[in-house]
Amino acid sequence: MPGLHVTGIDLDTDWLEFARSRDAAAAYIRSDARALPFADGCFDLVVSVTSLCFIYPWQVALNEMLRVTRRRFAIGVLNRDSLLWRQKGQDNGSGAYRGAHWHTNAEIRSALDWLQAQDIRFRSAIFLPSGSPVARVAERMLPARLSWGGFTIVSGTAPMVRRQ
Repeated sequence: MPGLHVTGIDLDTDWLEFARSRDAAAAYIRSDARALPFADGCFDLVVSVTSLCFIYPWQVALNEMLRVTRRRFAIGVLNRDSLLWRQKGQDNGSGAYRGAHWHTNAEIRSALDWLQAQDIRFRSAIFLPSGSPVARVAERMLPARLSWGGFTIVSGTAPMVRRQ
């Protein structure tokens, strides 16, 4: 998209090389999400998809994300209050979910309130994790406002003191 500048970070150099091979226009930087090498409020939009589920302590990374956000942020996390957690997340998780932290809406809300984020919105998806044809049809019919989907997206506005 013209005029859009994308920056991605990861600690794993192999994943950075993979990303670069798919999108040479974006900047990919080796960095720890708990200590981002960017100035306060330097990004209009910050997006994170499940990375907070694998970063400890995740609250430090969330604080850093909001620190570098000028306007809006969106984070996607695995939902502890879901059927997917019951299927894949218990006992330290299985497969790609091994070691993941499954968040509750209450703990995300508490962290964002403490960080003074505003206009916080929660949406959810992946209510029926089987992926069967019946599940796919049901997924389209369930409202995203329900809070028990396996994946939760949280969006909001950076604290007023960080907006320009």
